[in-house]
Formats: sequence, C-alpha cells, structure tokens
Amino acid sequence: MARNLESLAAGLGDAAETLRAVVRLHQRGVIDLTRPDRVARMARENRIYGPPAALIMAGARHHQHRPAIADERGVLTYGELDEQSNALANALLAQGLTAGSVIGVLARDHRGLVLAISAAGRAGLRLAMMNTGFAKPQFAEVAARENVRAMLHDSEFNDLLDALPPTLPRILTWVDEGHAVPAGAHTVDQLIDGGDLRMPPAPARPGGFIILTSGTTGLPKGAPRTRVTPLASAMIADRLPFPRRGCVVIVSPIFHSTGFGTWTVATALGNKTVLLRRFDAEATLRAVSEHRAEMLVAVPTMLHRLVALGPEIIERYDLSTLKTIAVAGSALSPELATRVQDTFGDVLYNLYGSTEVAVATVAQPHELRLAPGTVGRPPVTSKIALFDEEGRRVTARNVSGRVFVRSGAPFEGYTDGRHKQFIGGYMSTGDMGRIDDHGLLHIDGRDDDMIVSGGENVYPLEIENLLAARPDIDEVSVIGVADEEFGKRLRAYIVPAPGATVSVPDIKAYVKENLARYKVPRDVIILDELPRNATGKVLRRVLQEMD
Repeated sequence: MARNLESLAAGLGDAAETLRAVVRLHQRGVIDLTRPDRVARMARENRIYGPPAALIMAGARHHQHRPAIADERGVLTYGELDEQSNALANALLAQGLTAGSVIGVLARDHRGLVLAISAAGRAGLRLAMMNTGFAKPQFAEVAARENVRAMLHDSEFNDLLDALPPTLPRILTWVDEGHAVPAGAHTVDQLIDGGDLRMPPAPARPGGFIILTSGTTGLPKGAPRTRVTPLASAMIADRLPFPRRGCVVIVSPIFHSTGFGTWTVATALGNKTVLLRRFDAEATLRAVSEHRAEMLVAVPTMLHRLVALGPEIIERYDLSTLKTIAVAGSALSPELATRVQDTFGDVLYNLYGSTEVAVATVAQPHELRLAPGTVGRPPVTSKIALFDEEGRRVTARNVSGRVFVRSGAPFEGYTDGRHKQFIGGYMSTGDMGRIDDHGLLHIDGRDDDMIVSGGENVYPLEIENLLAARPDIDEVSVIGVADEEFGKRLRAYIVPAPGATVSVPDIKAYVKENLARYKVPRDVIILDELPRNATGKVLRRVLQEMD
C-alpha cells in the first residue's frame, strides 16, 4: 500500500512538473499557448520528423524571410533552409536510402551540417553525428557499429573515408578550396540543385539521431534518441535566457549535445545562428560584434582563449549586446568562471549534464559569483540526488556522493546494448559531487577518476583547480599512474602560460602548501599542449599512454 501511494505521489509530481515545463516554454516564447492550433501542429510535426526539422518548418511558416543560419558562405533564411532541406531529403531517398536507415555526418559547424540534420528528419533517416576529432580506427569502428549506410562529410575528412567500404555512398557537406570531389561522390549542393523542393512523403516513424559520448577514456558510445520530448527544450531554456528573433553565436560543436541543444532552442525562438567552422578567439569576438549577438555558446577551453586575448584586443569589439555566455562540455574552474565575469560582465551560465541525462543543472551568474565553479541547480523536469557506494541517499551538505539525475528527457540506452546504472528512477552521471550550504551542486570529478594513492582517496579536479589559478599555468591535467609502492601516484601535466617558465619543485611546494601532502603530484610533466577532443575535454587515455 505504501509503495502504491509513493508511486501515485511520484506520478502526480511528474504531472505537475510537466505542466510547469509547458508554462515555462510559453514564458520563454518557445510555444504560444494562445495559439493552440500552432502548438498542435508543431507537436504533430515533432512526432513525425523530430524537433530540428519541425522547428525549421515552423520557422519557414512564421518568419520565412528571417535569417536562420550565417556561415562563411553567407546567410540562409528560414524559407531557404526549409526548401533546401526538402530537396536534400528527397535526393537522399532517391539515392536508394530508405526510412529507418542510418546515415552518418562528419562535419564542422556550417550550413551543410544543419541541412543534413533537417533533411534526415524529413526523410525518416536516423542520423549518427560523428566526432570531427576521430582518428581513422575510431571512425571506422563507430561507423560499423552504428551500421551506417551512407556518409555525409566535409572534404577535409576525405582520408578518413578510406577506412569505410568503397561502395558506401559519400556526400560532401563542404568542399574546401583546392579540394577535389572524389570520384563517385556528390556534394550537398549538387543534390539540392537537382532535388524536389516539396516535402517528401511523411515517414511511418521518426528516424531520430545518435549523439556520441565524448570518448575521453575509450571508444565513444552511441546514445540514440528516437522521440525527443519538448521537455528537453524546457530543460535548456528554463534557467538559461535565450534571445527571441535575435542572434546567437555557437562555437561549441553542434555534433555534440550542448551545441545541438542550444541551436535547437535558438531556432525555436526564430534566431539567426552564426556558425564558425573552426574556433578562433578573436574571430569569435568579431562575430559577436558584427552580428550584434546576444548569446554566445562555447566550451570552457574556448572561454580560456577568449579572456587570454587581454583587454587591448577585447576592447576593439563592441560586445554591448552580449547578455548570455553559455558554457558546457567540460569542467569550468572557479578561477576561469571569475575571470570570464570580470572580463565580460555577469553573463556566464554554466550547464552541467551529459549526452545521456541531458541538462542536469545550470548555474546562473549570481550563483557563480557566490560559489565560483558551481554547476548550480536543476532546471524544470530535472532532479538530482547523491548516493554513496552502497546506494544510500546522501542528504548532508558538503558531503561527496555519486551524482544521479532524474530527467524529463532520458536516453534510450546505448547502441551497444549497455545502459547506465539506475537507483530509484535516478540515472548515474558517472560523476562525484556535493551540495553546498546554498543548495548548489559542485562536481568533484568522475567517479572512475578517483585515485587511491597510499590508501588515500584523491580527486584530480581539486588539484587541477588549484594549479589552474596560477598565472604561470595555462592548462593542467592530473591523472593517476601505476606505482609499485603506492599502487597509484599522481602525475600532473602542465602547459605553461605564454612567456612563463614553470618550476617543477615550485609546483610541488605550492600544492603542498595548499592541500594535503598526499595530494602533491609525484611527477610534473611540462607539455606544449594538452590533448583535447572537439568539446574541450582532455583525452586522459592519451595522457595515460604517454611514457
């Protein structure tokens, strides 16, 4: 009886939370509850084609001539993006692909990637979004595992395609100057020019898409989403203010969750999205200034490069319209959070989540001032809980536990059949965290990053944050390596700041002065740069393989 009452209470709570999410979507302008006809049509198209395609269709109906995408080739309006998406969808089906087939896309951020996403939804094709940082063996293994039937890709990745069967259809999403189109391949432009501009027949079921995990410790896993609830947009928009019919600059890769999710919400609000194929700090400021952008979406490494430009360069650009800087993808250090807000004003929002759980928490500017580095509080439809190793709930403040999330937009399990651990409806993020006296969540590090050295538990992130605050250090990563005496010993990889000379004894003494003795790295290795993936996460497996 008690269990039934508990289930009923949970169900009523979920219903109330769903209602809150709908109201929040209305308040943010994502939907208009005063126009139930539009809401119903949007919901129907979302079920059939998926959110990206449905949002572009709605944009073409409601603001056909507004700019939708700006890249190196110029601007596409919502109407043009809609028509070209239809043409590409029909052309893909004419290539012999059938609804439900998996196609891959390996592209940087530009119109070709957006067209591939939108066209796949209209054709009922499942889209696997590949990481532009793949090495050839990874790329081949993931393409085979996901059963990819065609590959859309930028010409700079022609060499990677050698790892795939030569009979696999290839379509170029972007052709760099001086690059030839391989024999037998087509370009997106060619297919669009010869394609039917009318909507293709509605697929029997949505194709959905596969977003890959970061793969920092091994082969990226595929996290599919066939049906995407509108609540996912509510989770992003709840604590993160988006402009409406304004401009957003996205430099976080769209093939990954943060870039993809923020682009989706920006599109729902009729914004122009400015895309840059490669990140350059000054070019990003130039884009914000020239397009009068109100929002910038990036990863922490990019913010580090922006503030490193210094006031002399930053002050060349008019950034007065910039009201929101959204950051996610890897850990934001307390020192960087403060420097960004000291440089650009209190406009920083720190998103925490994953490909699997979507948005778990968001820290707003005032919370980052109160507790720099925090990941904040859960948005609507998201709940967090901490559990100890025995699965018992951790409720005390400032006590570390495993972070679990109950999300309004859970994933469907990995494409290799595995799944995340669940406790009481909450899904593991794989991180360790604690909730402070203000109710704000802090991430201590990955639960599998914990290093037991000489019987003491150490989380590298604490040491990394300490060292990152030093002016002579540009980047730092700390890992555990095998040690005969201690089982594991700490090794710090450090990239000195430009013009700085780092002293290894000084580094060790500094850590010893500020942290416990057992947290002092036994080894300190100086590097020119840290190995990172496209979302800015350090590739620890590469560091582990270094001698």
